[in-house]
Amino acid sequence: MSPAPLVQPSDSPSAAPVVHLCAEYWPFARTGGLAEAVRGIATYQAVTGRPTAVVMPFFRSVRDQFDDIRPTGVRASVQVGPRTETGALYELPVPEGRVRVFFVEHDDYFERGGLYGENGWDYPDNHRRFGFFCRFVSEVVLPQLAPTPFVLHAHDWHTALALVYLRTTLGDTPTARRAATVLTVHNAGYQGHFGHDVLRELGLSPSLFDWRWMEWYDKVNVLKGGIAFSDMVTTVSPSHARELCTPDGGFGLHAVFSHLGDRLVGVLNGIDQGVWDPTRDPQIAAPFSADDLAGKAQCKAWLQEALHLPVDPSIPLFGMVARVVQQKGFDIVLGSRAMGRIPAQFLFVGEGDPRYQDALARVAARHRSRVATRFEFTERREHRMIAGCDALLMPSQYEPCGLTQMRSQRYGTLPVVRSVGGLADTVDDEVNGFRFDAYTADALDEALVRATERYADKARWEGMMRTAMAHDFSWPVRVRQYDEVYRRALARAG
Repeated sequence: MSPAPLVQPSDSPSAAPVVHLCAEYWPFARTGGLAEAVRGIATYQAVTGRPTAVVMPFFRSVRDQFDDIRPTGVRASVQVGPRTETGALYELPVPEGRVRVFFVEHDDYFERGGLYGENGWDYPDNHRRFGFFCRFVSEVVLPQLAPTPFVLHAHDWHTALALVYLRTTLGDTPTARRAATVLTVHNAGYQGHFGHDVLRELGLSPSLFDWRWMEWYDKVNVLKGGIAFSDMVTTVSPSHARELCTPDGGFGLHAVFSHLGDRLVGVLNGIDQGVWDPTRDPQIAAPFSADDLAGKAQCKAWLQEALHLPVDPSIPLFGMVARVVQQKGFDIVLGSRAMGRIPAQFLFVGEGDPRYQDALARVAARHRSRVATRFEFTERREHRMIAGCDALLMPSQYEPCGLTQMRSQRYGTLPVVRSVGGLADTVDDEVNGFRFDAYTADALDEALVRATERYADKARWEGMMRTAMAHDFSWPVRVRQYDEVYRRALARAG
């Protein structure tokens, strides 16, 4: 028994179906914003009536947490270079009109402890793992799901090989001729670099080891291949689209991104404003709204008490919830002098690089009455931190979009951000938050001092809170922009 197609061949839908390929999709697998972004796009596409499916690997963590995922009856073998690989397709039962979510099973590749690696190291066979996934989807899954013209929307390098297969080795198949291809680059810092011998392992022609296709500084660059064979390429904010075309912001691919011209589009991510709603969030100490901020004060007092910090409404509480890695700005946070001097408290939540965690722990030990750390991330902790803090720190080295600054504004927690990527697109200085430019501790300190001074003016601070809380970060606006991207991809493919 095979899965029902997204659209029957006799149908004439007003919108072509879309199949998203991703390595992460909330709530099944998540390491960062990718999972929530794909979930948001797909969910609201289905709401508008567009037939929508998501296909991802059947990781062990998914199998362990969700026992209602069922086999579709599809089991097949595909040739990936010199290897014959066998996989099976599973599906999550969902009501009609919702996103259909499929999982590709391969025990050797996906029955592992991590998504991409373990103990800080990538799996050495990631090219084979995701190469198999892309080949299986392209050759086995798509012909059954999409018997009419459709959009194949791949996300990041892990799924970019599907676009390469459809435009090279599978290019003469009916499925390839029906497909319009879109690649979204969520984080260009991860590209999939491998030795040139992997082309043989992936079943791709050695002619692709060419500067126009997949060669990059004498390596195979999988993301570059996906870009080369996409009808349209998007990234997750307008500012980041411009940054990618610059030597400083393009991660070595700036010429490739620049060459796309108007085929590169920046579409800002959104958030689920039903989940991130302080008026009815069950995970926070007290509800509140822009019209009645009393609950916000209760959330702050609860958080200070839980952190063993002095319960003091007169000083601002700055929070930072992020992966504890260099990209998020922990170099300049640890170089801050203001953190130990200004009348304020600080909370750091997240997991990551042990070097930064140890350094933050030492800072907290020296300043027990003003600095707290929680290195075990949970969604409940994130909700309570965002609701209880006065301001959010996002001093990122780079930030393609960022979601936390959007969530925090919904809760009247003013972001203090560096002016990069989506942070520059969503935070206006001294209006709904605070911005600084240079990636230095001094620039961060200047912003912290400014925010602390503004906090002392209660009327002004509450005015900024209400401005932030009124901002619409919902997905419907973004989905309409993707509709236009798909229209152009279909026209180009046709």
